[in-house]
Amino acid sequence: MPVRLLPLLLFSLAFLLALPPVSAQKAPTAPSGDVYVDQAGVLRWQKTKQEVALFGVNYTTPFAYAYRAHQRLGVNHEQAIRQDVYHLSRLGVDAFRVHVWDVEITDTTGNLLENEHLRLLDFLVNELKQRGIKIILTPIAYWNNGYPENDLGTGFSSIYSKGAAYTNPRAIAAQERYLTQFLNHRNSYTKNLNREDPDILAFEVCNEPKYGKPLAPITSFADRMAGAIRATGCHKPVFYNVSENPDVAEAILNAKVDGLTFQWYPQGLVAGHTLRGNFLPYVDQYPIPFSSDARFKSKAKMVYEFESADILQPIMYPFMARSFRTAGFQWATQFAYDPLALAYANTEYQTHYLNLAYTPAKALSMLIAGKVFRTVKRGQQFGRYPQDSVFGDFHVSYRQQLSEMNTPTEFYYTANTSTAPQQPTKLRHLAGVGSSQVVKYGGLGAYFLDRLAPGVWRLEVMPDAVAIRDPFEKASPSKPVTQILWNEQPLEVALPDLGRSFSLRALNEGNTYEAHTANGRINVRPGVYLVAASGKSTLPFASRTVFNHGELRDFAAPKGFMFLEGAQQQVRHIPLAQATAGQPLSIGATITGVGAADSVFLVAQHYYGRTRTVPMRATAYATYEARVPDELLYAGELRYWLAVKKGAQILTFPGGFAGQPRDWDYAHAEHYEVPIVAAGTPLLLYRADRDQERIEARGLAPNTWTDYVPSPKGTLALRLVQGPARAGQPAASGPAVSLRAFFGDRLVGRPEDLGRFTQVVLRARTSQPNAKLSLQLTTKDAVSYAAPVALAAGAAMQEVVVPLSAFRAAAGLLVPRPYPGFGPLTYQPATSPPLKLADAEVLQLVWDATSVTGSPASVDVESITLR
Repeated sequence: MPVRLLPLLLFSLAFLLALPPVSAQKAPTAPSGDVYVDQAGVLRWQKTKQEVALFGVNYTTPFAYAYRAHQRLGVNHEQAIRQDVYHLSRLGVDAFRVHVWDVEITDTTGNLLENEHLRLLDFLVNELKQRGIKIILTPIAYWNNGYPENDLGTGFSSIYSKGAAYTNPRAIAAQERYLTQFLNHRNSYTKNLNREDPDILAFEVCNEPKYGKPLAPITSFADRMAGAIRATGCHKPVFYNVSENPDVAEAILNAKVDGLTFQWYPQGLVAGHTLRGNFLPYVDQYPIPFSSDARFKSKAKMVYEFESADILQPIMYPFMARSFRTAGFQWATQFAYDPLALAYANTEYQTHYLNLAYTPAKALSMLIAGKVFRTVKRGQQFGRYPQDSVFGDFHVSYRQQLSEMNTPTEFYYTANTSTAPQQPTKLRHLAGVGSSQVVKYGGLGAYFLDRLAPGVWRLEVMPDAVAIRDPFEKASPSKPVTQILWNEQPLEVALPDLGRSFSLRALNEGNTYEAHTANGRINVRPGVYLVAASGKSTLPFASRTVFNHGELRDFAAPKGFMFLEGAQQQVRHIPLAQATAGQPLSIGATITGVGAADSVFLVAQHYYGRTRTVPMRATAYATYEARVPDELLYAGELRYWLAVKKGAQILTFPGGFAGQPRDWDYAHAEHYEVPIVAAGTPLLLYRADRDQERIEARGLAPNTWTDYVPSPKGTLALRLVQGPARAGQPAASGPAVSLRAFFGDRLVGRPEDLGRFTQVVLRARTSQPNAKLSLQLTTKDAVSYAAPVALAAGAAMQEVVVPLSAFRAAAGLLVPRPYPGFGPLTYQPATSPPLKLADAEVLQLVWDATSVTGSPASVDVESITLR
């Protein structure tokens, strides 16, 4: 066995297969789809005529990388699907969509292959049906199956490109043949034909096609594909993608299809790092350029994929769901829910990350977003952010990192909240991460409380999830990004019908934990429990009792990495950019694997100076903090280490080396450091040669791009480039290329100096005379302020001083740009208070389009500093 596979095998051994199979349930017997599109373009249920509003996810375990990765880990695909579908139902998901990897289930002429991938899709469909989740399938993906590895698929999509798929006669014939056979495929578990399954509501013909003019072949192809589906006898609505190629939308609007499909990645994809800052203005509207067209209005609308890519903040989904409803969508499915077995490393799609166990707060924001989607009326209008951050029963706060739903019967939240439940006596369902007035919990996983009867509740507690790396960096199965830890955590419940005296009894398989409390406080381990007030009978409730389309005992969670040597001990710490001499300085870190008898220390020293060892105290689970001794807070370089003492053994970080820095033979050079500077010292907000992995630098117009070049000092400078327009290309206008940099974390160590700074200093040069540049500062509340930058052409770096007094309220530039690209370019709130530097956290340098002939024009940026 290759050594590199050992961690994967051990992880597979550690993976919990705790979810029992769900008992089969009889499927509805309607002969065809139970939805239809009325003359006004509204998707309705056939039986009730009510409008459809379904919200959920894409999920890909039967195919491509996810299939292969489960195989390598030794995880059973069926059991993995059961676990993930259970979690989806736990999050209230009622919609599932996937683009089927046709390249894995067809031959080159379009014949359907009865193979393992198709069988697992059948299995997944059956599991979704049993959990009450409705389905829309996109039979043609146009993708090969390799990403992020090499392609292995051998079907027709392996030989025909997207561009040829709608014009090559053989490709068209292959797709017609495949659609016919796929629609007539009989699911080996449900025994339904795909075209007749009442829980498969509709079909989207193909995933993200690629078209160019002329328009006629596009319309012809869409009609032929829709015709192939209907020729099977399928009466379900047929949807077609329009947002991937908005420049030829006319062709799709003319097609004989029942609905149109859209996607939304509001701040782009694949940043390579976590995006930071307030992105709520990016998602408070979804404008559609042809929304007033009568042909558009006559068709149903579906969002086949959406995601707040490269963002972990648990606040984006509720705003996105609301914007979808305002735009008229009746179906929206996130891309893509991470399989439980793979989420430890986020390897399936690096730019996406959503899993109940590994991203609990973001997952609960998905639960809340589903409630938003089903509550907000189609077409309902709202004001622009931030005026509408509270709407109906929902509250979204960037500063608190809180999404919240509060109704008389339901209370859900993604972070500690002080909000009082509307009517505690009427509460029936709660879910949270953190604490509230009714539940105080010391762990870092999600928990759920569902009332079964007066004084009897079902409690589900997920294990602790601790972020140990940026999940959006380059991914690898050997690089965990989130650590799962099974701990006993304190829980306090204050529900009126439970009172302060209640018992707790485990329900999930393999869990025998029982406890009783007389003061409302109790310790709890991950699992599922029956919680009952003193004197309440629980006889009607057994582990196999039906609950939420399954059973009370249902539970699924990863065991974590306890079998990997040293994996329990993880430290995540990012040093401050600077600290002010003579001012109090605290150093905090996330440290896991610290037992009750263990100790954590901060070892601090000045370079060539004295060394002090200070105990660190736990301020919350896995969070430790220590104050640096005042005698070390003079100007200079502070070096420090974090040491964990376990019995006689000491591990020191960074590095996790045995021993500690004060030992004579501790020979490891790794250390943390923070410059301690005199009051009033300039503060670097951006430095090109150090900040490559934490910024977004993008071209916004045709023939624009970014690069790095040497500066006169020999360090790197960021180059913004505008090239000459291509022949026949119209001249660009407005913002052409920009730098965006988050700097909020760099202010943390200098709070006393923020009132002293009066200038922003830009070190840059340009080859373009009269280059139109502006510098923008944006606050936590997404209010932007801009000042012009006067930069003369020349080879030497110039120091341009921009007084803070020169910044004026302005429309903020929304970069990275969305996908599809017809989202708004700028955002400006209705009111803008005076700029307060302590609230600023993002800077942007924006270069407007200019006329370029001959060689490309450039702006080279070396640094941006507060002074």
